[in-house]
Amino acid sequence: MVTISKTRLQDLLTAAWLNRTMIALVYIWFGFLKVLGTSPAEGLVTKFFNITLEPFMGIQTFLLILGAGECAIGMLWLSPRLTKIAFWVMLGHLFTTFLPVLFLVEETWQSFFALTLTGQYIIKNVVLLSAAWFVYVLNEE
Repeated sequence: MVTISKTRLQDLLTAAWLNRTMIALVYIWFGFLKVLGTSPAEGLVTKFFNITLEPFMGIQTFLLILGAGECAIGMLWLSPRLTKIAFWVMLGHLFTTFLPVLFLVEETWQSFFALTLTGQYIIKNVVLLSAAWFVYVLNEE
């Protein structure tokens, strides 16, 4: 059994709230940019959309749904009671954000092991995943 001092526990809880808040901020901010049609990721999203979902809906509809969905994920993170849902929905979203690394190789890779700026934009999501895991695990206690 591991014992944690009250100070250390408070530090962990503060870190969890900071991570929770920053995940929410990023998701709401980036999602809102998509809703407004001003997201720098719109070109990448459109290229991936064109090879996957284009037969099923228009890109503007998809961007609105994606942006609203990202905002909703961000809002979920603001409620500790919804952490489990937020984590699993976010995990699904992040899985799809990594797909361009496999399917849009010319957009995401310069050469072996060297990502383009777009590729780096995608891969940095592992930090969001790590922060989400930290909050999820600490919330379960």
